[in-house]
Amino acid sequence: MAKYMLIMRGTDESNAAVMAGFEELAATTYSYIEELMKAGVFVAAEGLDDAAESVVVDFSGDAPVVTDGPYGETKELFGGYFMLDVASKQEAVEWARRVPSVPGAKIEVRRVAGEDERPPGHEGSVEERAASTGRV
Repeated sequence: MAKYMLIMRGTDESNAAVMAGFEELAATTYSYIEELMKAGVFVAAEGLDDAAESVVVDFSGDAPVVTDGPYGETKELFGGYFMLDVASKQEAVEWARRVPSVPGAKIEVRRVAGEDERPPGHEGSVEERAASTGRV
């Protein structure tokens, strides 16, 4: 099994459509999550707050610069995700095709790197490594 993240991406228009039909979309999303759980592939799911409430930390200069809101020229915004543990990319894509959504939205399907894919010298989970250094 491999973990895949289904990244929900929307535009201003699709995000407005989500808000206009929020109650119905929320109900179908909860049903979708129940299907994922029954299939044994559900790991996690979260939606994100309004992008206007975010900040961006930009590391392109000598020192990090913090600005309010998403990137200025953003056409699509990351709005949330589903994390699945499935047998293949194709299975993740099939689940992504069933995500309740609105016209104009997109779902990016991306595999999460496994524990065995870390660079040499970086074995163990982040939590285990932090605990070993006393930074938990």
